[in-house]
Amino acid sequence: MGRIRDRMLEDMRLRGLAPITQTSYLRYAHQLAEFSQRSPAVLGEQEVRAFLLHMMRERRVSASTQAVCVAGLRFLFGVTLRRGEMAALIPYPKIAFRLPDVLSGKEVARLLECIRSPKHRTLCCVMYATGLRVSEACRLVPGDVDSARGLLRVRQGKGSRDRDVPMGSRLLETLREYWRIARPARPFLFPGEPPCKPISRVAVHKALRQAAGIARIRKRVSPHTLRHCFATHMLEMGVDLRVIQVLLGHRSIESTMRYLHVAREHLTTIKSPFDVLGTAEGEVLR
Repeated sequence: MGRIRDRMLEDMRLRGLAPITQTSYLRYAHQLAEFSQRSPAVLGEQEVRAFLLHMMRERRVSASTQAVCVAGLRFLFGVTLRRGEMAALIPYPKIAFRLPDVLSGKEVARLLECIRSPKHRTLCCVMYATGLRVSEACRLVPGDVDSARGLLRVRQGKGSRDRDVPMGSRLLETLREYWRIARPARPFLFPGEPPCKPISRVAVHKALRQAAGIARIRKRVSPHTLRHCFATHMLEMGVDLRVIQVLLGHRSIESTMRYLHVAREHLTTIKSPFDVLGTAEGEVLR
């Protein structure tokens, strides 16, 4: 796997794949080699199918995890090994559409209050106030905070694109208070261990899980939940869907439209035909 690994890493870097994507793709390529006990260069369709079935039946990975695995193997065979016919034989799994768990405003306030660490609490405030992905929030540096313009610069987000998002006065004051208390070691606004690296996503997830327990919130809570809450609450406040798309950094409006399914204000204003049956308003029914 040594030479193949090195070449695959070069191929991914040349195509500008995100570091987390590179790590995932290499992990599944390595697992395939370990499972088959042979070099991927000589593997056939049946051996790859056996590995994918092992992932499903024995390890019981989710469909979304399996999809990442398939994407990694298709890259391995199609790009690095130049076996396009082999890559085409690896099927993507069907991923069920699931609505994201969204907290109410009161639940978000209770959750944030229960985060004990000022660093973790401030970072979670940033995610809820701006809709940043956890990876984007973790990599923030002090220079990304433009207090004069009230903007937060997201550098090289998903798809290697920069974008600006508004902070609002409350978040700006929260960041200033955090800076006065913590004086975080540079270069990152939310340093990890060691301080030369950003805080890890695992640490943020752990802090949120603990806070959800203290706040007695029964819904599933993760860092991405705060992003879901931001988008849904913005929609309920009347913000245009395309504005939310830009703020979230979605390339396609289809990704943003999922929040139409969970926005309470939109759902509760829709009338059933049963509500107007036999009334003047129901005259339109034929």
